[in-house]
Amino acid sequence: MPTALITGASSGIGLAFAERLAADGSDVVLVARDRERLEDLAARLRTGHGVQADVLVADLADPGQRRRVEERLHEGVDLLVNNAGYATPGEFADTPPEVLAANLEVNVGAVLALSRAALPVMQARGSGAIVNVSSIAGFLPGRGSVYGAGKAYVTTLSESLALSAAPHGVRVMALCPGYTKTEFHQRIGQERSGPAFLWMDADRVVDDALADLARGRVVSIPGAVYKAVYLATRIVPPSLVRRLAARSAAGRG
Repeated sequence: MPTALITGASSGIGLAFAERLAADGSDVVLVARDRERLEDLAARLRTGHGVQADVLVADLADPGQRRRVEERLHEGVDLLVNNAGYATPGEFADTPPEVLAANLEVNVGAVLALSRAALPVMQARGSGAIVNVSSIAGFLPGRGSVYGAGKAYVTTLSESLALSAAPHGVRVMALCPGYTKTEFHQRIGQERSGPAFLWMDADRVVDDALADLARGRVVSIPGAVYKAVYLATRIVPPSLVRRLAARSAAGRG
């Protein structure tokens, strides 16, 4: 069976990836901080799908703990899903430096380190794929902390890695969802805003992502609404995009 390693697998998009990949017959390595959630998920996947499900507890903001995940990737996996990530509330200048640094370690540092650990093994084997979960926020200026800036890095890194990995038979893709029904906003004390049609189910995001990966796309943007948002950022003058973002995203990461 193929093996997939998923970070942030205990909830949201990471959980949806784990469930979908196990249902498709992949063994999974589940990475997150919450052991209880991971153990419950692993047991459910083993029972429900007959796959091997290993638990690897790690706080990806801690380079020492992250190294354990890198070591597992050195052993080889068929798919790496760099999903772990979060936002911090409030304005940049009001956020403690250590909070910003921890956020950067997870949203950027972990994606860089784990991609670097997985890619050489995949390239030597001539197969494999990496999905880096970014965000539509990476295409838009946003007030708040460093979430959008980190996601812009993730998307650009993924596009660059896709170019260098393709000749070796390895695919790299940035997944850039918009609003998704997860615990993301709850964790930073924000209510779900905007009309219902803006909100996507995590399962739908994963279905679109895996379909786009199979098609060989380098950037996946699930949902017609968010495809239109992305196209608008390419067409509308940057000054207007910034003004609109300032109105709609005040105080968000």
